[in-house]
Amino acid sequence: MKARTLATLALAWAAAAACAQPAPEDVPRTALKVCQDPNNLPYSNLQGEGFENRIAELFARDLGLPVVYYSFPNRLAFIRNTLRYKLPDQDYPCDLVMDVPAGFDQVSATRPYFTSSYALVFPKGKGLDHVRTSDDLLALPAEKLRTLRIGLYDRSPGSQWLARHDLVDRGVPYSIMQPDPEQYPGQIIERDLASGKIDAAIVWGPIAGFFARRVRSPQLQLASMRSEPGLPFDYSIAMGVRYGEPKWKQLIEGLLVKHHDEILAILREYGVPLVAAPAATAAK
Repeated sequence: MKARTLATLALAWAAAAACAQPAPEDVPRTALKVCQDPNNLPYSNLQGEGFENRIAELFARDLGLPVVYYSFPNRLAFIRNTLRYKLPDQDYPCDLVMDVPAGFDQVSATRPYFTSSYALVFPKGKGLDHVRTSDDLLALPAEKLRTLRIGLYDRSPGSQWLARHDLVDRGVPYSIMQPDPEQYPGQIIERDLASGKIDAAIVWGPIAGFFARRVRSPQLQLASMRSEPGLPFDYSIAMGVRYGEPKWKQLIEGLLVKHHDEILAILREYGVPLVAAPAATAAK
């Protein structure tokens, strides 16, 4: 009986001590700790050359804090190995993911801060110069369509689009999960499209816009992929924090609102195609 009483008192004292400790998000922050991919332009890299790096610096100046990055390849389990990663008796290595799909349930997602779309990228002077949208591509003569090699990442809206329009045999699939950290998504444009290994590529807008500008020869052109019933190409992007940190999330959302115009200017500088948010996202 005495032992049970002592155990009960010990639990009560421990609970009281825990209540006396400040909540994790009430502890003053000494740095803006950002989760990033070390080799994933136009988003981020170790040299701080991506638009995520630029936006993080913008936020840090406002907060009067230095930026500290925790780098991990953005592959499978990125959130688990960055935002949620924590060793006993240590702080989380990073507190903010700069780019997640709006509504992404692995994080507490902020309001969206931009919306982009998939794009078709191709070299000028190869018979596709008049193509402005995916509809224009479908309107090409059948004999022209049959000659195209269209690069795309597997399990992407682009692969679904090819299947819907009986163009699967025109697709050149690329793995969306590269195990090699030296590989990066833009290589489909910078290496294979530029060299002529493929004739066109369907890729996510920020990658398409950035690398189409970066490749100088051949000169590349973008055409928008138009959403179809049951097959959207437009997606809104938010930032992500851990669940259970509402004050931190509110602070980040305040920065997104305050620096809205500056953020859009950074995105445009990196060639990100910006489109109006889908109605369901815009209403949130």
